[in-house]
Amino acid sequence: MKSFGGKVLFLERSDINTDEIIPAKYLTEISKEALGPHMLEDLRLEGFDPNGSGAKDAKVIVTRANFGCGSSREHAPWVFEINDINVVVASGFARIFRQNMFNCGMLAIELPEADISRLFEHQRADAKIDVDYKNSRITIVSSIGSGAFDYHISEFDRALIEAGGWVEFADARY
Repeated sequence: MKSFGGKVLFLERSDINTDEIIPAKYLTEISKEALGPHMLEDLRLEGFDPNGSGAKDAKVIVTRANFGCGSSREHAPWVFEINDINVVVASGFARIFRQNMFNCGMLAIELPEADISRLFEHQRADAKIDVDYKNSRITIVSSIGSGAFDYHISEFDRALIEAGGWVEFADARY
C-alpha cells in the first residue's frame, strides 16, 4: 500500500479538468514517467506556477468541487502518481476521475464544502496533511494551527487501495 500524506498543494478553484491536469498532447507517451514533467502545466490560477516548489514538493492536493471533470483518462491520476501525489481532497470529483484514483491505489477524499473551506484557511507554504488511513481521518497542520476531518470511502475502494490498485486487486482474486 502507498504512503499517504505530506506537503499540501492548494488549488483554489472548482471544475479543474483532466486537460489542465495533464494536457492531451502528452497522451501519446508510452510511460507514466514521461508524463511527470507536464503535471498541471496548462492550469491557470493566479499565483500558481506548475514548475514551482509548491507543485513539485506536494504530496497532497486540496481543491474545490468537480475535480477531474472532462475526459475520462487514466493519465490524470497517473501524472499525480508519478509525481508522488497520492491524495486529492475535494468537495466533489468527476465520477470517472474519482474511480481512476482508487483503481491506481490512490486516495480521493471527499469532504463537505465547509470542511474544504476550513482546509483552505491553512493555505500556507508549510501546510501538511497527515492521513490516518486506518481511522479514516486527515489532520492538517500549518503555522496557524491544526484541524482534523473524518472521511469515508467504500469498502470496495478501501480494498482497491490496500491491494495497490485494480490490477493488483484482480490478480489476487481472479
